[in-house]
Amino acid sequence: MVAQIIFVLLVVAGSALFAYNARKVIRNIKLGRAANRSDKPQERLMTMLKVAFGQTKMAVRPIPFLLHLVVYLGFVIINIEVLEIVTDGVFGTHRVFAGIGGLYNFLIGSFELLAAGVWLACAIFLIRRNVVKLKRFSGVEMKSWPKSDANYILITEILLMSAFLLMNAADAKLQALGAAHYQQAGTFPVSTLLQGILPDNINTLIFIERFCWWFHIVGIFGFLNYLPYSKHFHIMLAFPNTYFSNLNPKGEFTNMDSVTNEVKAMLDPSFVPAETAPGKFGAKDIQDLTWVNLLNAYTCTECGRCTSVCPANITGKLLSPRKIMMDTRDRMEEVGKNIDKHGADHQDGKSLLDDYITREEIWACTSCNACTEACPVNIDPLGIIVELRRYAVMEESVAPASINAMLGNVENNGAPWKYSPADRFNWTEGN
Repeated sequence: MVAQIIFVLLVVAGSALFAYNARKVIRNIKLGRAANRSDKPQERLMTMLKVAFGQTKMAVRPIPFLLHLVVYLGFVIINIEVLEIVTDGVFGTHRVFAGIGGLYNFLIGSFELLAAGVWLACAIFLIRRNVVKLKRFSGVEMKSWPKSDANYILITEILLMSAFLLMNAADAKLQALGAAHYQQAGTFPVSTLLQGILPDNINTLIFIERFCWWFHIVGIFGFLNYLPYSKHFHIMLAFPNTYFSNLNPKGEFTNMDSVTNEVKAMLDPSFVPAETAPGKFGAKDIQDLTWVNLLNAYTCTECGRCTSVCPANITGKLLSPRKIMMDTRDRMEEVGKNIDKHGADHQDGKSLLDDYITREEIWACTSCNACTEACPVNIDPLGIIVELRRYAVMEESVAPASINAMLGNVENNGAPWKYSPADRFNWTEGN
């Protein structure tokens, strides 16, 4: 009974803490401006099923795709077994679902094969990061916590799978020895191989089985509450992020209503624009971005696929699309902490532009959209970069000399070049 009470308290406390942290994340995302992403629900659902569930964009790199697929399926399917663990913990039973017979044996056997696959995949991922040291896992933004975070996740998953398999190995051996409370249930294709390293003493085996059982479930709740602080939060946010992703042609700029109304009024004096609240051009801080931009930042997996295909980054420029998303998330976290400490109206004198993302970074972008195309969960770094540029040009009138020259030429000549429209076909002379 004591163990059951402790377990119930663990479940309640773990769930409540996760809900508390998740609410903070949702609050931070809502700091962004409104954006309508409720259109085309059927197309959005299909996008989510294809990209988030089907992981179609991961398949561009077959080896990581297969390894990630194993971890993904393992995470989803093995957690079905958590239902039994929770039920056993609350009611003091043991393998409560064993009564379903052959199906139960099939499920446990499948869980074991997946657990072994997850263990192996995570070990390979650790080697890729720390021994092979793939280039896309490095960068100025991948120091300290971001670098350690990935390793912590992989090590935790290896430990959880190890505990699961050892728990089953001890359980299977206790069943074979006829220990009380350990009924004949389950098929153990992987953990059977581990029984040889376990002792034959029933009391010691019970201790190992119970220790691994508690380690596994406590580890799951610990990992659950680690997610809001980690890049691994994408396992939950990837689904809404792909659902609300941009369905328009990639790279298409959004028009500002205030500017559109001004142009329409110039072209048609009879046009009467709708009343709109005065707003800011572009974005200087996270409150100026949309909630979709902020959701993107929290969903970032830090995989580096965006940066690895960025032509600016490849040619040695300062821009890293991954860093843009990580900086946006870091600024969100800072603003959220300020709200918790000082209230919603607190101003810390800092902003996303300049304090986190430099001018050199945003002007290095070629707007090619390679980063968005490469992202496995439809994150759009270009959307944030464009808004920061828009603020610099339209609010501050600050841009590189080449940009100012181009804007001047467009205004005076109707084209980015310095030539008069009347001289535009001079190149045909003599041909």
